Amino acid sequence: MKRRYKIIIGCAVVLFTALFLARKQFVGGAGSPTVEGSRAVTDGGVKVPGWNGKVDAAEEKAGMTLNDARLIQEGDAFHVTTGPATTYWMSNATASGDFTVKATFNEPKYMNLNSHAHPYGVFIGGNDMGTSDQSELYCAAFGNGKFIVRGFGPTPFRMNGLLGESNSAVHKAPGRGQPVTQDISVSVKGNTVTCAVNGSVVASYDKAALTGAGKLKSTDGYYGLRFAHNTDVLVTGLATSKN
Repeated sequence: MKRRYKIIIGCAVVLFTALFLARKQFVGGAGSPTVEGSRAVTDGGVKVPGWNGKVDAAEEKAGMTLNDARLIQEGDAFHVTTGPATTYWMSNATASGDFTVKATFNEPKYMNLNSHAHPYGVFIGGNDMGTSDQSELYCAAFGNGKFIVRGFGPTPFRMNGLLGESNSAVHKAPGRGQPVTQDISVSVKGNTVTCAVNGSVVASYDKAALTGAGKLKSTDGYYGLRFAHNTDVLVTGLATSKN
């Protein structure tokens, strides 16, 4: 009888471990399919005047800070290296009404700091920036042909699934260590919010699906840059225009 109990307990432990590991495959950063902890960078911090940043709440709970990621200027590009998943914005960068925010993202060495693709992109609708109530909506691309649309309100809410989705408009890197570039924009026009990658609209939503309790306060607000953890990206051409 004791032997039977030991066998049952052993099977239960194996099953629990398998389920735990399967669940762990879906944590570790926005859109990451496997476990990979954030690794602090050296000489971190926001090193461009007029810029601010905030790491995700989960990163803060794990002891990570803004000094564990780095934003610097290199010529006409912003060079961002994370560290923890981080949002960056300029002190005076706000947009309202009908507008488009766009930027070009160059990952010089795909998966340089990670074991799988991690996303980066632009955000809009930033409110209560730098606080625990910070809200924003971002569209970000992976170097493997996928994109993800997600918000913080301040609780995270997903618009296209846990891991995003594939789209032929999103560029794929030729291989690990190879360069890949994405042009990403988010537009607000009337009651519609769209995300475009490399000139093609990949997602479209009604404002009503993005705002309200637990989501955005408004699509008006700060705009800026969004990076998952353990990324190394050059950004150029961040700009906003009226639609």
